[in-house]
Amino acid sequence: MSVKWLLGILSGQKNLLGTSTQSLVVNKAIASLIHYSLVEATNETLSLHRLVQAVTRDRMPEELKHTWAVAIVNLMVEVFPQGTNPHDVRYWPECARLLAHALVAAEYAEEYGVELEKVATLFNQAGLYLKSHAQYATAESLYRRALEIWENQLGRDHPRVAIGLGNLGEVLLAQGQYAAAEALARRALEICKKQFGPDHPDTAKSLNDLAELLREQGQYAAAEPLHRRALEIREKQLGPDHPDVAQSLNNLALLLHAQGQHAVAERLSRRDLEICEKQFGPDHPYTAKSLNNLAELLRAQGQYAAAEPLLRRALEICEKQLGPDHPDTAQSLNNLAGLFYAQDRYTAAEPFLRRALEICEKQFGPDHPYTAMSLNNLAELLRAQGQFAAAEPLFCRALEINEKQFGPDYPGTALSLENLAELLYTQGQYAAAEPLVRRALEILEKRLGRDHPQIATGLSNLVKLLRAQGQYAAAEPLVRCALEIDEKAYGPNHPIVATDLNDLAELLRAQSEYAAAEPLYRRAIAILEKTLGPEHPNTKMVRENLEILLSERSRK
Repeated sequence: MSVKWLLGILSGQKNLLGTSTQSLVVNKAIASLIHYSLVEATNETLSLHRLVQAVTRDRMPEELKHTWAVAIVNLMVEVFPQGTNPHDVRYWPECARLLAHALVAAEYAEEYGVELEKVATLFNQAGLYLKSHAQYATAESLYRRALEIWENQLGRDHPRVAIGLGNLGEVLLAQGQYAAAEALARRALEICKKQFGPDHPDTAKSLNDLAELLREQGQYAAAEPLHRRALEIREKQLGPDHPDVAQSLNNLALLLHAQGQHAVAERLSRRDLEICEKQFGPDHPYTAKSLNNLAELLRAQGQYAAAEPLLRRALEICEKQLGPDHPDTAQSLNNLAGLFYAQDRYTAAEPFLRRALEICEKQFGPDHPYTAMSLNNLAELLRAQGQFAAAEPLFCRALEINEKQFGPDYPGTALSLENLAELLYTQGQYAAAEPLVRRALEILEKRLGRDHPQIATGLSNLVKLLRAQGQYAAAEPLVRCALEIDEKAYGPNHPIVATDLNDLAELLRAQSEYAAAEPLYRRAIAILEKTLGPEHPNTKMVRENLEILLSERSRK
């Protein structure tokens, strides 16, 4: 049997039995191997015993080893899903079936020093698949091996190296290694500028990637000019209706939304949706993502009635185009449930969250971070309904997953700690909740620095606990620190700043410091009326707090 014939079988281009003559030869050979327990056979596969593999390789002449190494790595590059396919759930069974073969083929070719660029390609593609399954440590190792080969074979400034840097940066970001990821993103950007020039679409992609990394770290002021520059390049080089322009519009909208610039963000998001509908059609999954993003913007502004039909349409598209068990379908279910939750429609939200959790467990497994996120969402809903006993094991399981996947010092672990602490707080178990909040805050300060907006959130959670225990003196400097962080991150007129002002005013009111509290309430109301509108639930809540203050003061 020739190498060429066997490769034809492996790639599916030839039938295993072939002609009647070949059928007799193959069947006789397989029967002998099965008789001596050297292979296991099914209707579709043959599995050769590892010892037989080792003996066969050891007896093979070096020239033939090289021939096989070249042939197999080329075959694997041809059949292993390429491009972005490893991120698509429809290709996961194929990736899972080929993964071990692809890695072995790549390792042998690397050992013999043949087809190294294709070896790097296989490592990179396998890394993409493993990253989608939260196997970050293994994916990181493969990305590093691919990057090393590309640097050695192509030079440190080759465009392929920039791709490798980007992929490695993404997996480091997923593990909370922000500083290391940022350094790689900046190096990738420099390569693109050097190789393509400052106005090339590939340079725009690197600008976009770096801006997204900065946004993740709460560095909004640094991220915004990069996003705007990427958008400018793409509009100029690709045209105003290109899908990459839509991506830039969406990312800039998310950034502006995070800074409270909802009206501007909404305009960008609507243009993003318009491009997607024009380029991909009204029923494309990319259109569904744009619908989801626009709906989230509307939800944040309290425009629930306007958001719901967009979310329902996005869910319908995902179910129709991707199937009822696709991760994007789960995301749409979560988003729609989040809208119901915001309106206290808990009964309507619960079946959506349970179905989203079921999809995540099926597609990603019981220990994936996306599964942890779904567990957290369902637990939060149960907590809001007072079902504390049902919520606690879900919060604990989410915490366990994050600690297992990322370790005890990951920001996702901190979020799980905060959620569990919130459950204890709701039940009045303040002493049990406080160490969890303090541990979460310690993790966030270590990973993100003291000026990150998540630090302000952690401080606010601790303030709430201290205030509930009457520890006003200890709480006040913390809430003032949170206010300072948020004003720096978001600007003085953001809804989150209004929340901090309300929290500080509530703390002062509890100590009967009415004169100091009143202007804080009024400033918070002015911000919320301007950004969210006078009828938004948050605006109404702060207005009610001010009325309570005025009533209390009048009685004294």
